[in-house]
Amino acid sequence: MKIRFLTLLAAFVVAVAAFAEGRAKYVFYFIGDGMGVNQVNGTETYLAALQGVIGTESLQFTQFPAVGLVTTYSATNGVTDSAAAGTALATGRKTKNGTLGLLADLETPVTSIAVWAQEAGAAVGVATSVSVDHATPGAFYAHVPERGMYYEIGKDLIRANFDFYAGSDFRKPENKNDSTATGSLYDQCRAAGYTIARGYDNFQKQRTNAKKFILLQPEDASNGDRTCLPYAIDRTKKDLTLPQITRAGISFLTQQAAKDGFFLMVEGGKVDYACHSNDVAPAFKEVIDLDEAVRVAYEFYQQHPDETLIVITADHETGGIVLGRGPYELHTDLLKYQKMSAEEYNRYLERLHKKLGDKFTWERLQKDLKANWGFWDKVTLTDHQTDRMKRAYDAFVSGKEQQTKSLYASLGGIADAARRTMAECALIGWQSGGHSNGYVPVFAVGVGADQFVGRIDNTEIPVKIAHAAGWTVPEAE
Repeated sequence: MKIRFLTLLAAFVVAVAAFAEGRAKYVFYFIGDGMGVNQVNGTETYLAALQGVIGTESLQFTQFPAVGLVTTYSATNGVTDSAAAGTALATGRKTKNGTLGLLADLETPVTSIAVWAQEAGAAVGVATSVSVDHATPGAFYAHVPERGMYYEIGKDLIRANFDFYAGSDFRKPENKNDSTATGSLYDQCRAAGYTIARGYDNFQKQRTNAKKFILLQPEDASNGDRTCLPYAIDRTKKDLTLPQITRAGISFLTQQAAKDGFFLMVEGGKVDYACHSNDVAPAFKEVIDLDEAVRVAYEFYQQHPDETLIVITADHETGGIVLGRGPYELHTDLLKYQKMSAEEYNRYLERLHKKLGDKFTWERLQKDLKANWGFWDKVTLTDHQTDRMKRAYDAFVSGKEQQTKSLYASLGGIADAARRTMAECALIGWQSGGHSNGYVPVFAVGVGADQFVGRIDNTEIPVKIAHAAGWTVPEAE
């Protein structure tokens, strides 16, 4: 009882201190899925290498004054998954791997900081570069024992009644077994008062008269892959981007005149996808893309420095990335010669082979690898690496190719060999295709940012944000 009293007293003191220095009326919470310390350091090393410099070139968010290290284990596992980590970052409570918004008993629901903000009168937005019903965004509004219950998570999205959602799409918009449903999730969202836009231009046309909003990628993109936005390295001008989503979230939430400030969570979800695939260049470019979204928020901060808090962290590290293998060198500059993700290159080769038929020779593939990866031209390959590429080609044209599967992708032998070779040439190693227990960073600027310094647990982050904003944190059961 005495310990509980002291904990509550400490929380009260922190809250009073937050009010004394001003309240964070506007809160940005960025989560780089899979973005460990080395993902950030590697990206900055890559940016410096592009300028011919050995060292680092700072991202926007790494220049923020408050910096800390975060532990990520779940209630049941030393290595967390995104659902348990997302729940910790959203609710301040640890849970079982695979679970969203429930304690480890899989029965007791816990509310998130998005709900605390909503109950305090703030406008609320939850956004991501993957699907709106994926683990990290779902942790802020859903209560399900299994993260794969996408349709049920979508139903919880509607029940949460937040002001703004954004992402690629719903993974499972229909469920014929739902006897209570009146149409798809799109229909149910519209019935609940949501305006749905496809793409940023469509958002701009509809936002003014909308009361609640869901921003999704264009239909053509969803027909190709509804689960996520394209990688930044593969993006076309027609694609929806995370910086656009962030700008849309700010625009819509600030037009809610009846609300007291806002809370906006933005997830850079595809850092994780690239790291699961051990694809270095796309991983670093996803970190850069997240940083571009942070820059949008920072522009807002510069206009409201006494009322804004920006926090950037990650749910876990993915891949066990190592910056250096063997020689005491790094050649991250070579990554600039990779023109597309390994996943996109895999699809590209399938189209190219279908087009060329028997004319898809080893010499033709070499020409293509030189153009899209820099191999044998800008990137020197050993005989062993060349032989690996040749064996992959032989297996491909003979129909004996085996697929290499990661959590979110399946690669043919040529694309798999290409991304392995690029990592070797850059002298970057991967420990696994899964998560690790490595520290993740936290960066902060603005009102209450000084709380995010030192070594902290992921469950502390939403509580600290709430204290800075003056939102009530429910008493733990």
